[in-house]
Amino acid sequence: MAAQRLAAMDDSGTDLGVGESASSANMKLLANIPKNGAFAEEGAYQTDLAFKGDYAFAGNYNGFTVYNIKKGNRPQQVAQVVCPGSQNDISVSGNLLVLSTDSSRSNASCENVSQPASVKESWEGVKVFDISKPTAPKYVASVETKCGSHTHTLAPSKDKKNLYAYVSSYSPNAAFPDCQPPHDLISIVKIPVKNPAAAAVVAEPVVFPDGGNGPGNYSSTTSGCHDITAYPAKDIAAGACMGDGVLFDIKDREKPKVIEQVRDTTNFAFWHSATFNNDGNKVVFTDELGGGGGATCNPTVGPEKGANAIYDITKAKKLAFKSYYKIPRTQANTENCVAHNGSLIPIKGKDIMVQAWYQGGISVFDFTDSANPKELAWFDRGPLSAERLVLGGSWSAYYYNGFIYSSDIQKGFDVFEVKDRRLAGAKGYKYQELNPQSQPEFTRGKGGKH
Repeated sequence: MAAQRLAAMDDSGTDLGVGESASSANMKLLANIPKNGAFAEEGAYQTDLAFKGDYAFAGNYNGFTVYNIKKGNRPQQVAQVVCPGSQNDISVSGNLLVLSTDSSRSNASCENVSQPASVKESWEGVKVFDISKPTAPKYVASVETKCGSHTHTLAPSKDKKNLYAYVSSYSPNAAFPDCQPPHDLISIVKIPVKNPAAAAVVAEPVVFPDGGNGPGNYSSTTSGCHDITAYPAKDIAAGACMGDGVLFDIKDREKPKVIEQVRDTTNFAFWHSATFNNDGNKVVFTDELGGGGGATCNPTVGPEKGANAIYDITKAKKLAFKSYYKIPRTQANTENCVAHNGSLIPIKGKDIMVQAWYQGGISVFDFTDSANPKELAWFDRGPLSAERLVLGGSWSAYYYNGFIYSSDIQKGFDVFEVKDRRLAGAKGYKYQELNPQSQPEFTRGKGGKH
């Protein structure tokens, strides 16, 4: 952000300096593995997380890292795969790992360099890896998609024979042969589980036949989606699509249907991501005001912008706005801070979520009463610099088998524990796999596996 814009922000309530950290009494940082090797540089941003068995997989702009988390409080790095391409949004399903590339590259291999999108032969899209041996992933397929793949969301077919990846991308340009306006669509990639090398685009459904949110509003002009969260067990998905929030019916995985569309032109600048509650009758949308690179957690911006918006989903499948939720702590003008990626914590009868806020840290909050969300726990580091805004902080914070794992853009891989009776019920649940953008349904028994 320009110096004059930063100077206009009121960060007088900031408590933490460079190198400092703080947390609520019930939340503790147990371990950290710093970025290293090919990912050590400042521009090698750590991104999203996915989980399988005893392993966590962390995306990075230069590839991805595999961690052994069998002992959750003592993680070990066991593999680093160098495969440059910005975002490298990551998901796993069975023995397959899917990686998003949202920067124009010279080719589809992991040995590529940046190349202008104006060159027809440039490539961006999704890559597929075999992770049957998690410590030695093997690259098996690539699929080019229009405007690349900023994020993707996995939705297995009912018979489990195919894996569908809903690819979100945006910002078309008439000068880019493979990213032409209006780009009002998503790409659907079909990945045969037993033959992933045959992965291909099978559909490009138009989500916004009316063009979506237009110019002149506070919200972004819609030209594609940023992220989609699927809830396969309930055949629904929520799309966070720049200037619009949408609900999909995904009973037919290759033909998702928009069943509801909402806008917030007063407080939502950029619809970024979504999380359902377990019952599928609420959804939390996030607003990535400033694109993740701005200082927006301060009194100048206020509590309703750069926040979460909590909606109830009515029986008629309509979205009914209930409240905003934003962390209450003021962050420094050199800290990028805004709502980002999180996941549910599996607690019977409660809607509790952990969420990343970039350099605003991590927040655990209860939205069981969707009109009155409240924070239960938090962790926060001070700014990376007192002189300039260094892009950093928690990109994703997810709960998995007793611990909260965070992918910090600059600090690497963090493990947290929250000791609080209100979260005790989560201990009875055991994941075999977790992609937060492909939400599992928690059984209502006294624990279980999913």
